[in-house]
Amino acid sequence: MGIYLNPGAEQFEEIVRSEIYVDKTGLLRYTNSVVNTMQKYICVSL
Repeated sequence: MGIYLNPGAEQFEEIVRSEIYVDKTGLLRYTNSVVNTMQKYICVSL
C-alpha cells in the first residue's frame, strides 16, 4: 500500500523531470484494449 500524494503544479513539474517518475499512460491504454481478449495475460517487469 502506498501513500497518496497530491503535490501542487510546481512540485509535479519537478517530479515529472526527475528519474523516479514513470508515465504509465501507454500501459493503461494497452491493458484496457486487451481486456476480455485472448491477449489478456500481461507480464510487466522492471
